Amino acid sequence: MLCVTSTVDRCLLVGMHGYTLPSPLRDWLADGLGGVVLFAGNIADRDQLGELVADIRSAGEDVVVAVDEEGGDVTRLHAATGAPHPGNLALGAVDDTALTARVGAAIGAELAALGINLNLAPVADVNTNPDNPIIGTRSFGADPDRVAAHVVAYLTGLQSTGVAACAKHFPGHGDTAVDSHLALPTVTGDLEPHLVPFRAAIAAGVRAVLTAHVVYPGLCDGPATLSRAVLTGLLRDELGFGGAVVTDSMTMSAIAGGVGVAEGAAQALAAGADLVCMTGDFRLQREVRDHLVGHPALSPERVAQALARVRALAGPVPGEPTAAATTAEMAAAARGALVADPGIGRLDAAPYVLELSPPRQGIELTAGSLLAMLNARDPRVTGTRLAPDAAPAGRAGHPDGGPNHRLGRTAAPAAGDTGMPGDNADRALSDALAAATGRPLVVVVRDAHRVPTTRQRLGTVLATRPDAVVVGIGTGADRSLAAGRYLGTRGGARVNLSAAADLLVGARR
Repeated sequence: MLCVTSTVDRCLLVGMHGYTLPSPLRDWLADGLGGVVLFAGNIADRDQLGELVADIRSAGEDVVVAVDEEGGDVTRLHAATGAPHPGNLALGAVDDTALTARVGAAIGAELAALGINLNLAPVADVNTNPDNPIIGTRSFGADPDRVAAHVVAYLTGLQSTGVAACAKHFPGHGDTAVDSHLALPTVTGDLEPHLVPFRAAIAAGVRAVLTAHVVYPGLCDGPATLSRAVLTGLLRDELGFGGAVVTDSMTMSAIAGGVGVAEGAAQALAAGADLVCMTGDFRLQREVRDHLVGHPALSPERVAQALARVRALAGPVPGEPTAAATTAEMAAAARGALVADPGIGRLDAAPYVLELSPPRQGIELTAGSLLAMLNARDPRVTGTRLAPDAAPAGRAGHPDGGPNHRLGRTAAPAAGDTGMPGDNADRALSDALAAATGRPLVVVVRDAHRVPTTRQRLGTVLATRPDAVVVGIGTGADRSLAAGRYLGTRGGARVNLSAAADLLVGARR
């Protein structure tokens, strides 16, 4: 009989701190650890990343090295400057599946060249809730069939490079109004439309599926990640998925704040997961590992099944080669995804740019800045970014806001926060409006319709400057807040912001 103690390590995908492989993690990889997931905080530059990945893979056998390189708003490789790939919502709006496949191939080629063998993408969620705080532009849209077509195109292009794709977040995170990084969402609507992209991905040969920490009453009483009815009954038996099931991180509050990280990992494996993802620190990761050894819910047969799937996931299985999208093609797609009210176009003078940053959410978004991009085109462009507390976060075209990733830690809203600006906020906003006097004003928001603070500040700005151009870098559901003066980018990636900058001040020379 297979010994659970000797194989449970293979079922773990852990995060790490820093730019080099820590010695304890190197030893654990040699002892059979399944893999490492990398974040922006592990990446200094391309050469360093290539060396780190090579070090990780050489430390063990059949090691999985994973990242969330979705393109668009969620990027690890381009976190400091913004992704060169248009995100899913923009691609869904353009609706050219051949282009989406080429974008997937471009991302895959970049990862394959670095030695990364698992991309935790594409997002297969159907974003049916405009108030969704965590999916939004990461989804290809609200139509299940369109989402399915683009999910298949993306994963086909990605897997043609030998990098495994991972459709997420099963069985669907698109109808939530809560971020599972911060709390446990419950979805009561019809689940069937949300399964359509996953059915299509499985039929297309996706090699991995990532779970959702979401409750679906009638299907599971707790998070889907811990449910045998979801992972085995629905995903395996009904939908026929035979690849690796990867969990979302067990350190997210939806799990850590409930059953706890260690017991959550055990329940996920028992339910049918094969690779349990954990950020956090090394001590916590080892505590989870020790909790799994000899756990009564984990039979040797279940662990052996997971082990085989993780080993298979680590190996490349190249598909039919897909040509990678060119920079010009991706720029054209970003331009095609723009939503501009009539009359929005080239400004007649260098604008003042006011960026209204939304509160931090559970996942690190791209750090691209329209203010910085406009300033790079025309040094006369100035402005400021108001942080959620309304303190200026950067001026004169050089806003702060680069990634500051803290592995395994997420910031929840402050207790008692009403989302209403106070005296300091009013003063900072007044200062910005005064600085913009006599100049065109550009206001940058992200889904202001669902953020009370941003919505109120935007209303204050437009009451004073009804001529302001409002650039929405989210889903565009906030367009009604600036009727007639709105420019939507369908994402905050560098390529999307560049398209908006080209329209407002002209192409960069």
